[in-house]
Amino acid sequence: MTQPDPRPVIAGVRDGRGLDEAGAALISRGIAEGWVSDAQAGAFAMAVLLSGLDEAGRVALTKAMRDSGHVMRWDLPGPVVDKHSTGGIGDTVSLVLAPLVASCGAFVPMISGRGLGHTGGTLDKLEAIPGFQTDLSEEEFRSIVSGQGCAIVSASRELAPADARLYAIRDESATVGSIDLITASILSKKLAAGLDGLVLDVKQGTGAFLRSPQAALELAQVLVDTANGAGCPTRAYVTDMDQPLARAAGNALELREAIAVLKGEKGALAELSLALSEACLALVGLAGAEKALASGFAAERFARMVVAQGGPTDLLDQPDAHLPSAPTILPIPAEGRVAAIDVEALGHAVVALGGGRLHAGDRIDPRVGLADLLRIGEEAGPDRPLGFVHAANEAAAAAAVATVQAAYLMGDGPAPGPLIRCEVSPA
Repeated sequence: MTQPDPRPVIAGVRDGRGLDEAGAALISRGIAEGWVSDAQAGAFAMAVLLSGLDEAGRVALTKAMRDSGHVMRWDLPGPVVDKHSTGGIGDTVSLVLAPLVASCGAFVPMISGRGLGHTGGTLDKLEAIPGFQTDLSEEEFRSIVSGQGCAIVSASRELAPADARLYAIRDESATVGSIDLITASILSKKLAAGLDGLVLDVKQGTGAFLRSPQAALELAQVLVDTANGAGCPTRAYVTDMDQPLARAAGNALELREAIAVLKGEKGALAELSLALSEACLALVGLAGAEKALASGFAAERFARMVVAQGGPTDLLDQPDAHLPSAPTILPIPAEGRVAAIDVEALGHAVVALGGGRLHAGDRIDPRVGLADLLRIGEEAGPDRPLGFVHAANEAAAAAAVATVQAAYLMGDGPAPGPLIRCEVSPA
């Protein structure tokens, strides 16, 4: 059977004529099925990067990539919602938000990713739990969401397969930075999960992929407009990543922080988790996140999800009995007030310890990372280090101590900005 020719579609984008629904469907189906070659897919990505798409083109590409594979449909006694973050350090909101929103009457089928580069991945954190399974069949996924209200899993090959192939080609063709392609990539996977509402957390600051406030706001607006144009009610928040969200960075260490929040600990992680949970609920006409967190209902729901996905029954009661600990722990000495933090450098320190990956196939050591990190405006001294390095050995720990010290600027500086920089609604 002769397949359609993708070259006119590529040329149309290249020459600024845009992308219509038919062209988007052709190119997405061809990428997913393999009859669009790597060269053609790379040329398409470069054409989008250089010439850009208008809103209609972004919506068309997002829907076509969503429809390149299986799109889930739900029959549940409540709305289906989710949250997506563009990635940061100490960002364990998903681990709190999924059970919190589920305990308020919504259902959260969260399809998450692994860490790559300096940011951590939700799946890597959860896999620090002994026995926890993230690679589930659709039948298992549906069963857990239906029974427990939430599940956090890896994407199946059937969901948005065009994105899976184009993502790899973008990396090889130096087209990762296209906002149009970033938008279609993020949203095609999320919308394939069959959502009734979506909240987006766009990080901005020294630990985010987007350091510029203008760039973060632009991406947030494009994401919101495209998702709503594709039929999914969506809101976005630009949030602070000029310091780690939690006081820990590293998989088991961050998991401990999430459990502490579910058990009532206050702080920035709890504040943002509550705000984004309430935003998810508001999109579908529900509320009650603060009460659900304070009452312990969210913690109970998290415990049920952990057991349903293969984890231990007493994780919340005895996290240290199940989560791995590093053999070497060193303080990070410093004197003075924290004025600023290079948060990306902290992420690279965790990667160097073995807690992240530079390449997709790298193995992760869940024990290692940084803990008890000071925040901007706090004082370090003889009895209060910048934090503690958790490492596999003394040499790795010493190197991480030096990296963290260099990442902290001590002295007088401006007060930190608000945790939530702005809310973004459809234009």
